[in-house]
Amino acid sequence: QVQLVESGGGLVQAGGSLRLSCVASGDTHCVSAMDWYRQAPGKERELVAVLGNGGRLYYGDSVKGRFTITRDFSTHTTYLQMNTLKPEDTAVYYCNAEPAIATTCPQVEYWGQGTLVTVSE
Repeated sequence: QVQLVESGGGLVQAGGSLRLSCVASGDTHCVSAMDWYRQAPGKERELVAVLGNGGRLYYGDSVKGRFTITRDFSTHTTYLQMNTLKPEDTAVYYCNAEPAIATTCPQVEYWGQGTLVTVSE
C-alpha cells in the first residue's frame, strides 16, 4: 500500500507562485512515475505533469513553461512548482503514483486527497 498526502495549496494573486508537495509513504518501492492532476469546478480532471522514475517528463500545454515537477527520492516527496499563476489555474490539485512493474506490487494507482489552489485576478 502507498499513501499520498498533498500540501501547499492556498490563495495567491495572478502572477504569483506556489509550490505543492506530495509525500509518499508505505510501500514506496512500488511507485514508478509520479503525476500531478488538477480538477477545476465543473471541469474534467486534467493531467498537469508527469515525472517518470527514469526522468521522463510531461507537461500539459496549459502549464508548459510555468510549472515544474521535481522529485526528492530521499524524502519520497514530489513537488510541483507553479509560477506565473493564472486564474484558470484554480483547481484542486492531486498527486498520483503509478505502480512499479513488479509481482510484489499491486498494479493499481494511488491518489492523494487533493489540495486547493485558488488564483485571484
